[in-house]
Amino acid sequence: MTSTRIAAALALAASTSACTARRAPDAAAAVGPAATSPAISTEDVRRRIEILSDDSTQGRDAGSEGALRAARYLERELRRMGLEPAGDGGSYFQRIPLVVRTPDSASALRVGGSTLSYGTDFVPLPRLGVQLFLGGQPFSGTFAGENVPTVYGGTVGQEGTLAPEAARGKVVVFSTARGANGQPMLAFWQRDNLARYAGAAAVLVTMLDAGNPPALRAPRDYYDDAAKPWPLALPVIGVTSAAAARIFGGTPLASLAVGAAGAPLSGRTGFVDRATAAPALNVVAVLRGRDPRLRGSYVAVGAHYDHVGMSARPFDHDSIRLYNSVVRPRGADDPARPPTPDEVARVRALLDSVRALRPPRPDSVFNGADDDASGTALMLEIAEAFAPAGARPKRSLLFVFHTAEEKGLYGAQYYSDHPTVARDSIVAQINMDQMGRGGPEDVPPLPPNGLVVIGARRLSTELGDLAESLNRRPEHGFALDYAFDRDGDPLNAYCRSDHYMYARYGIPVVFYSGAAYHKDYHMVSDESQYVDHPRTARIGRYVADVVAAVANLDHRPVVDKPKPDPNGGCQQ
Repeated sequence: MTSTRIAAALALAASTSACTARRAPDAAAAVGPAATSPAISTEDVRRRIEILSDDSTQGRDAGSEGALRAARYLERELRRMGLEPAGDGGSYFQRIPLVVRTPDSASALRVGGSTLSYGTDFVPLPRLGVQLFLGGQPFSGTFAGENVPTVYGGTVGQEGTLAPEAARGKVVVFSTARGANGQPMLAFWQRDNLARYAGAAAVLVTMLDAGNPPALRAPRDYYDDAAKPWPLALPVIGVTSAAAARIFGGTPLASLAVGAAGAPLSGRTGFVDRATAAPALNVVAVLRGRDPRLRGSYVAVGAHYDHVGMSARPFDHDSIRLYNSVVRPRGADDPARPPTPDEVARVRALLDSVRALRPPRPDSVFNGADDDASGTALMLEIAEAFAPAGARPKRSLLFVFHTAEEKGLYGAQYYSDHPTVARDSIVAQINMDQMGRGGPEDVPPLPPNGLVVIGARRLSTELGDLAESLNRRPEHGFALDYAFDRDGDPLNAYCRSDHYMYARYGIPVVFYSGAAYHKDYHMVSDESQYVDHPRTARIGRYVADVVAAVANLDHRPVVDKPKPDPNGGCQQ
């Protein structure tokens, strides 16, 4: 599930460059051949998760060679099962527009007769975070102008900042609040939504007094759909306080009144784009339904096969797990903080007991066994279960293995914006993310045999009722947990995985998760050895029954709730 903690995402993005890891021609070759059957079995689920989360796939970062290995494994399996390719040009692949964006070192700014130096006085900010409704910001715009008026806007996140209408057509210079260490708060965008200043020519923020952070200079992946561009790409430029003062004749910003005019700004800032190391690919296939009247409509089944890649340096596997069990029980979703003395003592005691058994285990691969090799494996199992001619439902099944979910739901965004079947022919979408956990040690603990359900009735009461009725079968009987689906829930989970990209177009969805968070979430310790494979297979058999029931309806699930704005925000 996509994380909304943007500061953590920045730190992670800066640390996911390539590092040494065991490599193999492809994931399946590294683990060994998979002998699977139409039954959704524990051993099949285990084997598929091991293949997808093997070190050879290098954390499956979208646009990487490791993710391409995983995509080729999915392609081979779908072809072996006899599913029709439904990607680009008769293939199983749909390429999404992901590029690597770097600030252009040729950027130049002038104020009066003074030149500001790129990398020292200023740096253009890349797009930070993810979708706007997930806490992302509309940065990454380019600035170009001559003698553009400037104005002081106040301190980001404080009352009394410049009214947006007073910023129209101008360059707005903002101060940032200072942290306890006296330095500017780099994560200034968490204090104010700068999208309010969409009419400004550019925004300058004093955030470089402690130097130019590597995360701003480093290349970053950027979703760039020319056919449907971002509705707003605001030029936001980090500057030093000294450079900002030069705009106002040397007057420190703290001495200025909001609305004070400065000297005009000239020049240009921008970015340089290049291709990702490998294509970023959705993997798409159709299993044709048996009913001639209904086979032209589809039940979409989805999961994301990407994860967050690799660390630039190895971590000790056991230390990460033990530390998180005490300090960060929700893994990366818990904000990093200094441990208390008592927590330090508890972690040391636990680590001493493990060290008595084995030496450190360096680990640099974020394997993503639960997130989301588990959901991807169940998609393959469901496809194989329905592949025999006699097992096919009336409607066709559309399998979309999304990429770049972790970067901002981009694979699902691209597919739902550019579907390879008619969008109106998709009657429902069933999404699976993090299907492999949910035991007592996971936080928050689920009831015994629990299963998280999100979004099932947000568009279609009928779809939610149908899914719940199937769970009453004695072979299922999960304790369905709707806690994360409550209106106003702070996790906003309905908006944070691929299903929402379909729901925004009015397609009813059901999102299943074995456990929303645990201590291995977005950690190098998310490995197959910690997945509950029998439980995962059981969940898969239930989801397969939901898919079949929807696909065999003689009508599409009735949409009886308001449809969202496809280009609007999302807040459950």
